[in-house]
Amino acid sequence: MTTPDLPLVSSGGCGDGCACGADEDTYLECGLDPALAQLLADAGLDPVEVEDIANVALQEDLAHGVDVTTVATISEDAVATADFTAREAGTVAGLRIAEAVMSIVCTEEFEVERHAEDGDRVEAGQTLLSVTTRTRDILTAERSALNLLCRLSGIATATRAWADVLEGTRAKVRDTRKTTPGLRSLEKFAVRCGGGVNHRMSLSDAALVKDNHVVAAGGVAEAFTAVRERFPDVPIEVEVDTLHQLRDVLDAGADLILLDNFTPGECTEAVALVDGRAALEASGRLTLVNAKAYADTGVDYLAVGALTHSSPILDIGLDLRAAE
Repeated sequence: MTTPDLPLVSSGGCGDGCACGADEDTYLECGLDPALAQLLADAGLDPVEVEDIANVALQEDLAHGVDVTTVATISEDAVATADFTAREAGTVAGLRIAEAVMSIVCTEEFEVERHAEDGDRVEAGQTLLSVTTRTRDILTAERSALNLLCRLSGIATATRAWADVLEGTRAKVRDTRKTTPGLRSLEKFAVRCGGGVNHRMSLSDAALVKDNHVVAAGGVAEAFTAVRERFPDVPIEVEVDTLHQLRDVLDAGADLILLDNFTPGECTEAVALVDGRAALEASGRLTLVNAKAYADTGVDYLAVGALTHSSPILDIGLDLRAAE
């Protein structure tokens, strides 16, 4: 897929509501540009959270010091253009997040040329993003920006492979809470970029009654009823291991049921038994090889924890352009 060049923008510094607490005299030294923050918000991300994550990544690299190699080898007033380039084909995610990392480091305004958007399929050798600013700032921000961009693009690429297999069926690939601590919102964003859908973001926005809850409550129907009585407005998903348990929670009124380690044949039976009275999610035993067989049973979702806990990175590099 060839993506046309997108507009050249100027950025740098933070806007109103920046979490850094800097005043107008120092805002160029940290934070996010308001236009960039809006792009992040439009993508379903919290700009302040993105800024905080970027700051953590940068401080991990700098340890409240300086980039000694770059300071020693690059003059303070040197300016360069650098290109973020895909080294392999895949689906990209996190370009605006990488841009946020650059914006925090840059002590002067910088120009960004956007050649691709999150969710695009890209080819090896394709330029994704170009940045023109102080050379020192580019090199200091390079690894933090790439760590996030490569990680998120790897998740998006893996998700896209599942979404492609499921194309033409009713089933959607869905993530889990098996995410990197501190990066859940970004990794689930990457799943969306790859064509997947998100499960709950936290323990508080939906209930999932699992085997340990069932043991503690004395039964799957009892666990479901307890949650419904205590939190009547919260969506509830119930995990079942057998068709017998499925009948129990269906009778209790569950509207989303997770079929744990069911075979495709058992999923077919479950779909027939439910007959549209609840949404069904298959979990366990799932691979790209058998994904279509599970989807063809008529389940609504395939839960794949590996999207966020085991996806390899997408190889993306950053290269300074040679001086003309």
